[in-house]
Amino acid sequence: MTPLPNPEALAALRAASVPDDLAVRLSAYTQLVLDANRRVNLTGAKDGAAFAVHLLDALALQDDVVGPLIDVGSGNGVPGIPLALATAAAVTLLEPIKKRAAFLRSALAALGVPGDVVAERAEEAARNPLYREHFATATARAVASGPTVAELTVPFLALAGRAVLQRGSLEPAERHAVADAALVLGAELIEERVVDGERRILVLEKRSPTSSRFPRRNGIPAKRPLCL
Repeated sequence: MTPLPNPEALAALRAASVPDDLAVRLSAYTQLVLDANRRVNLTGAKDGAAFAVHLLDALALQDDVVGPLIDVGSGNGVPGIPLALATAAAVTLLEPIKKRAAFLRSALAALGVPGDVVAERAEEAARNPLYREHFATATARAVASGPTVAELTVPFLALAGRAVLQRGSLEPAERHAVADAALVLGAELIEERVVDGERRILVLEKRSPTSSRFPRRNGIPAKRPLCL
């Protein structure tokens, strides 16, 4: 049964000129998240209008997406599910917390989105031949440092694939560290895009295979970020 759209999210998406068919599906996804949030910690958004802000943030990446897409640390499914709905790209959602992974599986099924959910950490999944150097696009909304997110996304990319990373403010030292880490991982920082205020979108393009040393074992990319 197709979930009902959340009216507040639908109104906010329409006000932002999101095409109506997409707005309806995104608002239905919103309702799934808000309903599940009573059982599983998925979002701090209290209503559909607040969650729509995150959806619009995700849609800022839709022109960057080529399938197949992997969303690393997917959590509640943003930006992976909105991008899959907007672009029709097959999506793999990587989420190690099993309750969240179960929600993501049910959401993909309810929305009719082609995709897969992998309940593993990125450090583990990136060593699986099914996923390593397989994807054209990788996204991550992780709050970790830029070099950490680079290490957790670039190994999943095929040659010429791109990691599209949403960041907040970016100090010069972190920007240089991301650029240097990308080179270590076989990629290059090809674009730094200003979104609004101090927020940035960083685009890393895969140039050569990632060394088998990366990603490092669980927790190390966050504890000891490359080049930072």
